[in-house]
Amino acid sequence: MTETTDSISFKRLKMQCRRGMLELDVLLEPFLADVYLTLEEEDKQRFVNLLTCEDQDLFPWFMQSAVPEDPDHARIVNIIVSRVQPENYRA
Repeated sequence: MTETTDSISFKRLKMQCRRGMLELDVLLEPFLADVYLTLEEEDKQRFVNLLTCEDQDLFPWFMQSAVPEDPDHARIVNIIVSRVQPENYRA
């Protein structure tokens, strides 16, 4: 079954993207809305796994002041950071 923005799993992810930090919300929510459905299945799973991390871990990764030790986390963080750069964002 193909995932869509109307699917239950996508709606759950949307709720999980709402974090306790605005800085994370403005990265994760647009990424989910604009990019997630275009990812390969492995990267989709990496994103789902990333959402289980604590905000205090995610914040330095996205601010690029630290790199995740887990290579899967590092890969999806890199994808998110590169996709949300202003020159790559299409509203």
